[in-house]
Amino acid sequence: MSRVALVTGAARGIGGATVRALAARGWAVLAVDRCADDPALPYRLGRRDELDQVVADASAVAGGPGSVHAHVADVRDPAAMTEAVAAAERRWGGLDAAVAVAGVIAGGVPLWEMPAGQLSAVLDTDLGGVLSLARAAIPALLRRPEPRQGRFLAVASAAATRGLPMLAAYCAAKAGVAGLIRALAVELGGTGVTANAVSPGSTDTPMLAESARLYGLPGAESFAAQQPARRLLKPEEVAAALVWLAGEGSSAMTGAVVPVDGGLAL
Repeated sequence: MSRVALVTGAARGIGGATVRALAARGWAVLAVDRCADDPALPYRLGRRDELDQVVADASAVAGGPGSVHAHVADVRDPAAMTEAVAAAERRWGGLDAAVAVAGVIAGGVPLWEMPAGQLSAVLDTDLGGVLSLARAAIPALLRRPEPRQGRFLAVASAAATRGLPMLAAYCAAKAGVAGLIRALAVELGGTGVTANAVSPGSTDTPMLAESARLYGLPGAESFAAQQPARRLLKPEEVAAALVWLAGEGSSAMTGAVVPVDGGLAL
């Protein structure tokens, strides 16, 4: 029987890559995205056609339809996250992994000059969305019979430990994700459910392109030089770490925030 995962932020970037990678390894996946722009943010977010394409691509590598489904929901809405988890349980009978990838970025000015709507968008999505998914998904992970191997996973960031000017809200949210993962690991001790995160460096995604714009840089490639790897990461490289953390081989790890950053943390 396939293991079942729910992935947020699934329409593109790391989320989309994670859906495809899980499906390629035999997982059933509910691919969740809000599929709508945020009027507080000046850049485009994922669209429904992009989410549908991710599902089609993932279904193809999974060997056919039925194992990957799209679900439109906003991670900032706790009731929507509860319904997304319920949808996965209805369709496949349970949940084995929840992967909180959805995120946005805003800034470009000192914190005290940041518009209130942008501040709320960052905190409510990047931290509040992870909290909402955890509150909805962890009870489902615990509903699996023992011995269980549930996984709650989140995407933090190198910004969780680095002070990035003009991105204070983003740094705060990602540091909160790291703290949440450590606390959940203790709370889940002995249950068979683990909590871990990955901390990506500069990854070639629309969010990084927006970061370049906020800093007045010509493009995302401008960030490559700050990483010892001297290149941007691919979303698939971050997804590979998440897929490993979702699997049996990570059973001895919990409370970890794993750098997948081309050496940025060195």
